[in-house]
Amino acid sequence: MPRCALACVLALVTVCSAAFAQPAANPLIVKIDGGMIGGAAAGSLISWKGIPYAAPPVSGLRWRVPQPVTPWTGVKETNRFGPSCMQTDNVPKSEDCLTLNIWRPAQAAPRALPVMVWMHGGAMVHGGTALYPFDAMASRGVMIVSMNFRLGRFGYFAHPALADEAPNDVRGNYGFMDQLAALQWVQNNIAAFGGDPDQVTIFGESSGGGSVLAHLVSPMSRGLFQRAILQSPGSPGPRARVIPASDLATAEKIAVDWSRSVGVTVDGEAALKQLRALPAEKVLEGVSSAATLKALSAGATPPGMAMSIIDGRFLLEAPEATLAGGRQAVVPVIVGANDRELALGVAATKYELFGLFGPDADQARRLYDPLGSQTLDEVRQQVFADRTFVEPARYFANEMARAGQTVWLYRFAYVPEAQRGQNMGAPHGYEIPFAMNIPAVLVGPNRVTVTDRMMADLVSAYWVSFGLTTDPNGGGRPIWPIHDRMVDRLMHFTNSGAIVGTDPLKARLDLWEKAR
Repeated sequence: MPRCALACVLALVTVCSAAFAQPAANPLIVKIDGGMIGGAAAGSLISWKGIPYAAPPVSGLRWRVPQPVTPWTGVKETNRFGPSCMQTDNVPKSEDCLTLNIWRPAQAAPRALPVMVWMHGGAMVHGGTALYPFDAMASRGVMIVSMNFRLGRFGYFAHPALADEAPNDVRGNYGFMDQLAALQWVQNNIAAFGGDPDQVTIFGESSGGGSVLAHLVSPMSRGLFQRAILQSPGSPGPRARVIPASDLATAEKIAVDWSRSVGVTVDGEAALKQLRALPAEKVLEGVSSAATLKALSAGATPPGMAMSIIDGRFLLEAPEATLAGGRQAVVPVIVGANDRELALGVAATKYELFGLFGPDADQARRLYDPLGSQTLDEVRQQVFADRTFVEPARYFANEMARAGQTVWLYRFAYVPEAQRGQNMGAPHGYEIPFAMNIPAVLVGPNRVTVTDRMMADLVSAYWVSFGLTTDPNGGGRPIWPIHDRMVDRLMHFTNSGAIVGTDPLKARLDLWEKAR
């Protein structure tokens, strides 16, 4: 999601029995892979922040799969977020960025706590865990984990010389491999915090939702989680032609072309030596959020960055092919998109825009611009939002249901009361503060209303209930029915509340489904 939108969105523990391996003397001190760490208590929560889950991917480990941490002595203080991974945004950042964070209720639990693992968005080029405070969500009785992972050219770069150096490594998808290492870390260590490694939900938004999809279809991630939430899933997307993954040969060419552009004209080991000697700032050039979204709108990738890569091991094929063949992980899921989504695409005229629908162009015009009075910008926003996120979310839900998997579909359209009249709907990412139960980050603490808080409490309760019980329902909330691809029905979070009913965008999405 764009940096500007993310800034708007987010201006954005354990007291357990010995059975959970928690030291009785001090619940803040926990032994994990690598050594002892110390957390912090605040109110009813305990948190540990900046926990290293892999070795720093620097020097000779730049563009290598994550390696084990080097053990330390004494107690490492883990009470502040680690730096974000390298990006063009003006935030604390470092190549030494592979850390994760944990929140949990301080009160002793009768059993191990279910765990929800967050993967942040940011078009695969920006973002970090410090943007997402999960205190309010964890206070509902669930354990939350978030992690940093490599971005941009640091995370998705497949120079062919890497094959000779490390033939057994997954190549190119280093950001995904970081996430995989964090999920494996959770399996090995979360019980020490009072968490249940057999009750793990992965959830994410935008490219973080795309990451969730990548793990759902990757054979390397099987068994590391039991349920998933995909919020406006981006790269890789459910639809192969919208935000495509690169094949390995294309990814290699992208890497070589960029290497040549920065003066690395040799091959093999010499090329890697020169590339790893480049300053991090040089590797960052040209992969800002704005540049990335501009490239994706034009159907390209940023220079030197392949985005998701079909590498043959982590990603065997485009996710759409995996879904069509029913080869994804069999886990319950929640999926949805917002009604004013990010729109990726280019069209200079309405004629060009509706021409995307081929023989259904006239019908598309009647649906999107029935009176012919909409501005080009407005119609373009609606058409490309449907194409980029809204229809792919429905398609994903339909494919999961077709495979016999339990899935709940939503559309988020709630606008905070202070922004009504300004926002025509819920933009990309605006559901995040409601899922996290912190709506004030959108409008400020003095402008958030009782109605805003009620919607945030409702959405967050659905999310946490799913993480706790594999069912978003309960607690007297409106019943959210399981998705049936043969029945036009979804959960619609609106200014009038949570409404289960027909999809107001169905006719438009049906046209996009035909145009694929």
